[in-house]
Parts: sequence; C-alpha cells; structure tokens
Amino acid sequence: MDRNLALEFVRVTEAAALSVGRWIGRGNETAADRAAVESMRKAFDSIKFEGTIVIGEGERDEAPMLFIGEKVGDGNGPKIDIACDPLEGTTITALGRSEAISVIAAAEDGGFLHAPDTYMDKLVVGPQARGAIDITASPTKNLKEIAKAMGKEVEDLMVIVLDRPRHSDLIAEIRSTGARIRLIGDGDVSAAIAAAQEETGVDVLMGIGGAPEGVIAAAALRCLGGDMQGRLVFRKDDERARARAMGIKDENRVYGLEDLAHGNVMFIATGITNGSYLSGVRYFGGGAWTHSTVMRSETGTIRDIRAIHHFEHKPRYGW
Repeated sequence: MDRNLALEFVRVTEAAALSVGRWIGRGNETAADRAAVESMRKAFDSIKFEGTIVIGEGERDEAPMLFIGEKVGDGNGPKIDIACDPLEGTTITALGRSEAISVIAAAEDGGFLHAPDTYMDKLVVGPQARGAIDITASPTKNLKEIAKAMGKEVEDLMVIVLDRPRHSDLIAEIRSTGARIRLIGDGDVSAAIAAAQEETGVDVLMGIGGAPEGVIAAAALRCLGGDMQGRLVFRKDDERARARAMGIKDENRVYGLEDLAHGNVMFIATGITNGSYLSGVRYFGGGAWTHSTVMRSETGTIRDIRAIHHFEHKPRYGW
C-alpha cells in the first residue's frame, strides 16, 4: 500500500473534523454527524484510489453516505478497504466534551474483519502487556497478568471502561482488585488507543462497545504494537443473521489482533474536541488549526501532524 496514501487520507479526516468543529457544543448530534459524513465523502473522491467501505456509517438502507459496500475515491489506482468513523463521539461533540475524533483505517483488499453492526467485548493493552491477555479469563486474572507483564502492582493500573449499566458487574470486580478506573461516556476507539500509549496514563481497556469500532481500533493497535482480543456480542436475532451473511460462522469466536486487522494497515485520525492524545479543532479568523496522527503498521512510523488551514486557499469540503 503506497505510503503516500496515508498523507492523502489525513486530508480526509481533517476535512471532516473542520466541518464538525462548527457543531461542537451546539446540542445537535444529527447535524454534526451529517457534516462529518458529507465532508469525508467529498474529500475521499478527490483521491486517486479505488476504495470500498467495509466498516462505515451502517448498511445501505441505514445511511445515505459511507454505507458498507460503498465505493469511494476517484476509481483509479490501488484497491483499498476502508474502515471509517467520520465522527467518533457524536454525543461528545454535541455536548462539547473531550475525545471526539474523525478516523480512517485503511488496509489492502481483505485486510479487515467484516464486522456486523453489533457489540463487541474488548480487551486492549499496550506493547508492554502484549501476549498477557485472555478475554476468556476473569477481569481479576487479566489485571494480575497485565500488572505482572508491566512490572506494576494491580493497584497501579488504570482501566478505562464505557460508563454503561451493562458494565456494573465489570466495574465492581475491577474495583475489588484495587485497580483504578476511568469511566468514559463515549469514544472507545480513542480509549483503545489511549491504552496503548504510555503517556496517556491508561493501561487497559475493558468492556463492551461497538464491533465496527473494534476493527478500527485494531488497525491502530497493529501500528502501535499493542494487543487486543474481542468477542462479538449479539443483541437480536437479526444481528446474528446479518453476521452469518457477512461470513461470521462461530458466534463465540475470540478474535485476536491479526484476525481483526491483518497485513499492511494504516490508521489516520484528526482531533475534533480536545483529547488525551489529539488536540481539537481551533478556529481563527479565516482558518483553523488541526492536530492529527498518521500511523503505518509496515514501518511502525507514527507521525504527529499539526496543520494550519487558510480557508481562502482550500477547497471547502462542507465546512
């Protein structure tokens, strides 16, 4: 996969972030999401590649743009599978809270698990605890093994968990071990990445979030050298039927990192609101600043990109 594509794709996440930035704190989730989707779609079409959305805004009858199976790009160039979330953190953005991002993961044809739009139980750690996790074991056992691998006490660990009623038992068990918890309202792609970066102070992500977001996070973890396991969690029979149609044969399968994202992958994200590793969009008269990250699994390169945009000189992808 051409490394220059990574720098092309960052223009796409920047376009989405700049569009969404106008909706921060305005309480309108629908408008924020629409702005992100429309801008990302237009920006994709300016790039020379033949892309297929494999993780997107939903299925064809659920989303007007960026649906699963949609073709993006100008139709020329390499064939690339795209997993994207134009706005990860819709509620976060509407409320003006932290950790909202626009994100793209790219892989060579067939590089991503075609995950249905359902839940996934996830366990994520950084490079120091790679190989120390087992999602079939209890949270207590996992925290002990993770602490051992990292040369820490369990009490030193910070575990990030989505603040949901379904996690009440998980939260209680984590607290019983003495580990600390950071509860978040949304944004488990950002949370998974935080768990793989030492400077964030987060050591582990545990709990149930979106399966599509799990695939996107796996791409980042491949680049960061972290580790992840996941299991699909179905809510309804129609989700099971859709999963079977997408090639999922074993409902109870444990997916490792390479099962979720394999081969040469890229991960690109731009901050929308301020977060633990990306700053949010900041506007000035006639322009804005953005902060992005670009990662490649092939080389392990991680680029930190801080850009200044002057709107009078740029095509407007809806912002």
